[in-house]
Amino acid sequence: MNFLNEIKQIAREAGTIIMEVYEAAEGIVYDKKDDDSPLTKADSLANAHICKGLEALATKYPIISEENKAIPYDDRKSYDRFWMVDPLDGTKEFIKRNGEFTVNIALIEKGTPIFGVVYAPALDEMYWAEKGAGAFCEKDGSSEKIKAPKYSPEDKGLGIVCSRSHLNRETEEFIKDYTEPNLVSKGSSLKFLMLASGKAHVYPRIAPTMEWDTAAAQVILEESGGSVVQFETGAPLSYNKENLLNPYFVAYAQRAKVGA
Repeated sequence: MNFLNEIKQIAREAGTIIMEVYEAAEGIVYDKKDDDSPLTKADSLANAHICKGLEALATKYPIISEENKAIPYDDRKSYDRFWMVDPLDGTKEFIKRNGEFTVNIALIEKGTPIFGVVYAPALDEMYWAEKGAGAFCEKDGSSEKIKAPKYSPEDKGLGIVCSRSHLNRETEEFIKDYTEPNLVSKGSSLKFLMLASGKAHVYPRIAPTMEWDTAAAQVILEESGGSVVQFETGAPLSYNKENLLNPYFVAYAQRAKVGA
């Protein structure tokens, strides 16, 4: 994508805004949205900056963002390409001050993420991918291509990534299918990136997420060799549905077939 550097810069600048709030002496103040989820000043400021940056690009697409006013389905169902934005994924982790939060910007084409940038400002790690062009990570001043690890579901000690906030009975039942798994707790879209960068193997999400929570990190994981499928059917996730709530899903690194 010819706008890669521009999107990375927008994400990095949004991360700087987020970190200014994160490090403020008066601490993190937040309100509650209609769904009882937290909303901080950082969410709002980062969202405004990202949307302004995307609207200034030479090629313009509609924007669907967690923090923007909801766009009626009758209006957005005709979108061929659009931006999907989560200006601060992991607001709960942000409030807890554990550093596990991200800026997510994805480009969706006909229901599929084709480009994504994820920036973790507290870690100063930038991840990106374009469909068909591989996945990359930039940290400590250098960039490298990343690959999800190959594994067999029968292997012992596989890394299973679990949400800090959503380890429920269904997830515990899913984990029982693995032999001596190593459970790893991580917040936000960093869970996908652990698989993409070779630090874990499976991420079951048998709990609610929204499309903006997953879009950017999904294309990064897929371009690293991994996959994201619906928990019930094994079908791919699709985007710009009438209801923007995702079905339950499982993300995998490069898995071999059982018995292969």
